[in-house]
Amino acid sequence: MEVSGRRLTLSNLDKVLYPDVGFTKGEVLDYYRRVAPVMLPHLAGRPVTFSRYPDGVDGQQFYQKDVSPHVPDWVRTARLSHKGEEVNHYPLVDDLPTLIWAANLAALELHVPQWKVGPRDTRRNPDLLVFDLDPGQPADVVDCCRVAERLCEVLTEDGLAPAPKTSGSKGLQIYCGIRTRSPDSAREYAKAVAERLAAESPGRIVARMTKSLRHGKVFIDWSQNNQAKTTVAPYSLRGRARPTVSTPVTMDEIRACRTAEDLVFTSDDVLDRLEEHGDLFAGLPTARGTLPRG
Repeated sequence: MEVSGRRLTLSNLDKVLYPDVGFTKGEVLDYYRRVAPVMLPHLAGRPVTFSRYPDGVDGQQFYQKDVSPHVPDWVRTARLSHKGEEVNHYPLVDDLPTLIWAANLAALELHVPQWKVGPRDTRRNPDLLVFDLDPGQPADVVDCCRVAERLCEVLTEDGLAPAPKTSGSKGLQIYCGIRTRSPDSAREYAKAVAERLAAESPGRIVARMTKSLRHGKVFIDWSQNNQAKTTVAPYSLRGRARPTVSTPVTMDEIRACRTAEDLVFTSDDVLDRLEEHGDLFAGLPTARGTLPRG
C-alpha cells in the first residue's frame, strides 16, 4: 500500500498479536496510523529502540537497536554507540511511513532516550527529565500516584512543569521539559530528588534499585536519565495481555486514582481521550525549565 507517498508491503494483517483479546496486527497498524499526529512529535529526532513481538505478546520478545540490512532506503537512521558498545544504526521515526514500517515489524513498543540526535549523529544535551515510578508488590499504581503528588510538588517548587503519564504497564512516569548545562545534570538532579523523597518517606519510597528493598514501596527510578537509557514513548503500545498504552494523564486523574484500573488505558481508550483532551504532552517542548544548581 502507499503511505504518504511511500510504498510499503504489509504482511499478516490478520495475525493475532494480543491473544487474550484477539487484537490483530492490522489493528496495531491502524492504531499507530491514527495516533501518529500526536505521537510523532515525541519521537522526532530521537533514536528509537524497538521492542518486537513477532509471534505476539505470548511469544518471544526482543529489543532491536540496529536496523536490518533490508531497511527501506528512505528510513532515516542515526549512527551511534555507547561506551564499550558496537556502533548501531538506530531508526529515527520521524514520519508516518516509518512508524507504519516499524509497526509492520511487530515493534509494539517504541522506546526513546531523553535527548535528540544533533548534527553528525552527536548526542544533544537532554531536553527531558523523567522519573519512572515502579511499584514493588503489593504496591501498585495507586501508591505511585500518592508518590507522584509529592514528587510533582517538589518539581514545581524547583520551577519545573511536571507532566505525568502511565507506563502502560504497572507504573507511572513523570516528565519535565528542561534546559541542561551538561549531559549528566539531569541524572544528578533526578538522583538528588529521588533520594530526598526516599529520606522523607522511607516506608513508602525507595531510591535504590536493589529489589529486596522495594517490597510494598515505590521505586523512583532516576537512572532513566542516564545517556544510555531509554523510556517507553508517549502513546506507545505495551506488550501486555491487553493492548494498553503509555498514556499522558492529568494531575486531577492522578489525585483521583483509587484503583489500579483507574489508570489503565487501551488503544481505543487513548483514541477517545485524544478527542476529549488532545495531546496532554503537547506543551513539553515549550515548558522547558532550568534545573536548579547543586
